[in-house]
Amino acid sequence: MLAVQAKSNALTVDVEDYFHVAAFDTTVSPAQWSSLPQRVARNTDILLQQFDKHQAKATFFILGWVAERFPDLVRQIHAAGHEVASHGYSHAKATVQSPADFFQDVQRAKALLEDITGNAVIGYRAPSFSIGKTNEWAFQALQQAGYLYSSSTYPVVHDLYGTPDWPQQPYKRAEGIWECPMPVLNKAGKQWPIAGGGYFRLLPYWLSKKCIDSYLKHSDTPYMFYFHPWEIDPHQPRFNQASLKSRFRHYTNLNRMEAKLVRLLQDYKWRSVQEVYQSYFV
Repeated sequence: MLAVQAKSNALTVDVEDYFHVAAFDTTVSPAQWSSLPQRVARNTDILLQQFDKHQAKATFFILGWVAERFPDLVRQIHAAGHEVASHGYSHAKATVQSPADFFQDVQRAKALLEDITGNAVIGYRAPSFSIGKTNEWAFQALQQAGYLYSSSTYPVVHDLYGTPDWPQQPYKRAEGIWECPMPVLNKAGKQWPIAGGGYFRLLPYWLSKKCIDSYLKHSDTPYMFYFHPWEIDPHQPRFNQASLKSRFRHYTNLNRMEAKLVRLLQDYKWRSVQEVYQSYFV
């Protein structure tokens, strides 16, 4: 099926495993990660097959921890013509890192990904969109580490993240790095999150599509969608000791996500951040 929209949109995947997510920070520690069943390679391979089937290209923001253990997966992503970008190394939120620790984390991830692919890595996304007013120094660290752009802010009100009074369009910061915020829909005096993730999984597809179509109709800024490989995996191990809120956010509609994603791939044209935003970066 051909895409119904001719305009290219940016498709992004935050490549991390089910146990890396911020919702389980107090449930499972990094020291336990290596002992848990690893499902990220399997799930990402399914995504690569779907992207190939629907002629979609994407940016994969890959966690350094994952790249170190699955270098062939990184090579597979790169060989398929997708953009390899950085999600940092440790999945620590930028808000809990010192400037020195943050710089070391993003530099380590970038060098690792570049060693694996042999290509420059220019893009970065902070875990949980964790760059904001309290740690704007992170942009300087990213620029010094050699990144060209970041996609680390979401101009919405949220209990875990959000920069509602920051720009909604891509912009070059004084530090010399581009920031490409996640898209929002301005309606009824509010900024509604429409960029994917848990909202896309929880809401019916027709409503998500209506919001995306409205955004594309009224905005000159490219649309960007994001999600995680674990979101298509209903058979992942469960952390029943996590809070009810965390379990609801993480596990709801996992069994429906892949089918919804296929519809999204059919209904729109998808390319990498590097390609979709290239007119800004020149």
